[in-house]
Amino acid sequence: MKKALITGANKGIGFGTARLLLQNGFYVYIGSRNVQNGVNAVEKLKAEGLNNVEVIQMDVTDESSVQKGREHVGKRTDVLDVLINNAGINGGNSPYTALEAKSGEFQAAFDTNVIGTARVTNALIDLLRKSDEPRIVNLSTSVGSLTLQSDPKWQAYDYAKYAVYAASKAALNMYTIHLAYELRDTKFKVNAVCPGLTATDFTFGHGGDVETAAKRVVKYATIGEDGPTGKFFSEETNPETGIVSW
Repeated sequence: MKKALITGANKGIGFGTARLLLQNGFYVYIGSRNVQNGVNAVEKLKAEGLNNVEVIQMDVTDESSVQKGREHVGKRTDVLDVLINNAGINGGNSPYTALEAKSGEFQAAFDTNVIGTARVTNALIDLLRKSDEPRIVNLSTSVGSLTLQSDPKWQAYDYAKYAVYAASKAALNMYTIHLAYELRDTKFKVNAVCPGLTATDFTFGHGGDVETAAKRVVKYATIGEDGPTGKFFSEETNPETGIVSW
């Protein structure tokens, strides 16, 4: 049975992704900053008959928390097949503009969305290396695409300018490229995936359904050995291939 860990999986897209992976025969570790929220999520899944799941307390912004989470996972399994870096924040209060955002808002967004991702990945990389088909998916967004953000013809050009969030996700995309490059001669597949605008607490209920977003994430968490690595995918932007220029 393959095993996956998803950060920030007690709700939203992370929770939907956990459900879908469980339905596909995975054992899933629900990473949750708040333990009780994670317990509640696990109980919901088990009520659906999805029993191969447990909560891992993990605050991606806290080195000690991540290391304790790694120790917990290491006691449960010698191998981790999939890591989905889903935990993220928008980093500030609307309108998140470059001129109005406070330095602390930028710092908070980068600490969770970029540094937190690197922190978790580094903590779990040894378990992932033991997998026959290790996969890492970093949750990104079309808002973090330099190509799209600078294109006046992009359909969201005039209303997708969230400087804090976008800057952190652009940095995450760069991290993904470098991580994939460093693992290029291994069995790893490392990609950044935009789940699309999805109706969750994060978006104040605006967007599409969680199941569609989860399917996009799981697609790249389960790709075969001939699949891509080091790429950014946004199916809403390019539904035929999903591939978007960085």
